[in-house]
Amino acid sequence: MANITPKDRVVIFDTTLRDGEQCPGATMTLDEKLAVAEVLDGMGVDIIEAGFPIASNGDFEAVSEIARRTKRATIAGLARAIPADIARAGEAVRHAQRGRIHTFVSTSAIHLAHQMRKTQDEVIEIILKTVAQARDLVEDVEWSAMDATRTDIDYLCRCVEAAIRAGATTINLPDTVGYATPQEYGAMFRSVRERVPDADKAIFSVHCHNDLGLAVANSLAGLEGGARQIECTVNGIGERAGNAALEEIVMAIRTRADVMPYDTGIDTTMLTRASKLVSHAANFPVQYNKAIVGRNAFAHESGIHQDGMLKHSETYEIMTPASVGLAKTSLVMGKHSGRAAFKSKLSELGISLSDNQMQDVFERFKDLADRKKHVYDEDIEALVDQNLATAHDRIKLVSLSVIAGTRGPQRATMKIEMDGRTFTEEADGNGPVDAVFNAIHAMVPHDTTLELYQVHAVTEGTDAQAEVSVRLKAGERSVTARGADPDTLVASAKAYLSALNKLSAASVRLHAQHAAVV
Repeated sequence: MANITPKDRVVIFDTTLRDGEQCPGATMTLDEKLAVAEVLDGMGVDIIEAGFPIASNGDFEAVSEIARRTKRATIAGLARAIPADIARAGEAVRHAQRGRIHTFVSTSAIHLAHQMRKTQDEVIEIILKTVAQARDLVEDVEWSAMDATRTDIDYLCRCVEAAIRAGATTINLPDTVGYATPQEYGAMFRSVRERVPDADKAIFSVHCHNDLGLAVANSLAGLEGGARQIECTVNGIGERAGNAALEEIVMAIRTRADVMPYDTGIDTTMLTRASKLVSHAANFPVQYNKAIVGRNAFAHESGIHQDGMLKHSETYEIMTPASVGLAKTSLVMGKHSGRAAFKSKLSELGISLSDNQMQDVFERFKDLADRKKHVYDEDIEALVDQNLATAHDRIKLVSLSVIAGTRGPQRATMKIEMDGRTFTEEADGNGPVDAVFNAIHAMVPHDTTLELYQVHAVTEGTDAQAEVSVRLKAGERSVTARGADPDTLVASAKAYLSALNKLSAASVRLHAQHAAVV
C-alpha cells in the first residue's frame, strides 16, 4: 500500500438518512433512523447527514435526537438557501458534539431559468447571505452547487469563491442528475480548485447520482481531481437510480490502494450488517448480484470458478468475505441451541439487542427451529429485523388460517389486534393472498393501491422462510414493508400489516370496523 499522508484522508459523508430516505417508499421510522445512525457511527462514518429539518417535525426530531445520541460522527442537517431553513437546521444540530449545516442552491442555467427564476447575480447574493447566516450558527458549514456538472464553469467558480468568502468550510460540487462522465467530473474539480482564490481553505466534496450507472466511478474520479470528501449512501439508495454506494467506494479504495492511496477510516467488517439494516429499515431488498453486499457477491457456481477457489481463493476473489463482515459458514443454530449460544451468534452477526428484545427474538427463534430443520444466519437476521420493525406496531397479526386449492373458494380467517382491541374477519378472494388482503381490508378499511407484491426465500430448501415485500400507495405517499415467516401467507399478512402501520405512523387515517370486535 502506498504511504498515506493526512491530505490523503478521505472523509466519508453518509446521506442514507436524508438523500437515501428520499427514495420513493423508503421512509424510515425514528427508531429505524436511530438504529442506522448508531451503526454508521460505530463503523467510523465521519459525517452523518441525519435529515432535512425544515421538511417536517418528524425530520427535525430525528436530526435532533441523532445529534444528541451520536458519539463520534459530525451530524449534518440539510437546508435550502432560505433563512428559515438554515435556522431550523441550526436548531436541530445544536446538541451535537460536532454539528454541520449543509446548505445548497441551484447554479445551472436550466435550474436558474425554470426552478429558481433568479439571475446569476441574485444567486451570488443569496449564497453570500445564507452561508454567512449558517456560519454564525455553526463553525462547520457545507455549501453545495446543485446541478454543478451542468453549470457554466466560469459561473461555478464565482459561486464557489462567494461561498468560501462567506465562510463555507466544505464545497460540494454534485452530479445532481447523474449526467457527468468520470473524465469530465475529475476535470471540473481540478479546474475549480486551480481557478478559485482561497480554494485551499475548504475541503471539496463529491456527491454523485447513478442515473447512468457512473456514480461510484465519478466519485473516485472526483478524488483524483482533488476532492477529499465523498457523499454516499448504504446500498446506494436514493432518488431515481440512487446514489454512489458507500460499501463500493470504501472497498474500491481499500482493495485498489495501489492506484488510490487514500484512507477512509471505515471498519469494513461492519459493511454487511449496515447493508442489511438499511435494507430492512428502508424496505428495499438488496439485489443478489450487488457488489460487496449482495448475497451472490462471494458465491461461486461455475465449475471453473469452484475449482480455482478450492485451489486458492484469490483466483476468483479480490477481497475476503470476512473483510466486509460476511461469515464464511452460516449453518450453526438449531432447536437444541441455548440462550448463550444464540446470544453469541447475534454478537457474531454484529447484532445488539436489549434484554426484552433478546427474549422476544429468542422465543421466535425457538418457534422457527421447531418448524425448520436448519436455521441459517439469514433466518436469524430476518427474525431480528421483523422483531425490530414490529415492536411498536399499532396493528398486529394474532392468527391466520386459509383455505385454498383448485376447487375454491379461497378463504381467509384472520384475527388482528389494533389499539389494544381484537378483531376477527373472514373473507373470500381470487386466490389465498387476495383472500388474506381482503380480510385485512374488511377489518381496517383504507384507500390504498397495492403497487408491489413480491416473494423470495430467505434461504434454500422447501422449509425456507418466505420474505414478502409489499408496497402500498395512499394518495401521493408510498410505503414499502416486509414480513418473514415459513408460511408464505403469514409472511404476506405481516408485510401488508407492516405497510399499514407505516401509513398509520405517517398520519394516514386507519380505523378498525367495530362490528368485528370479539
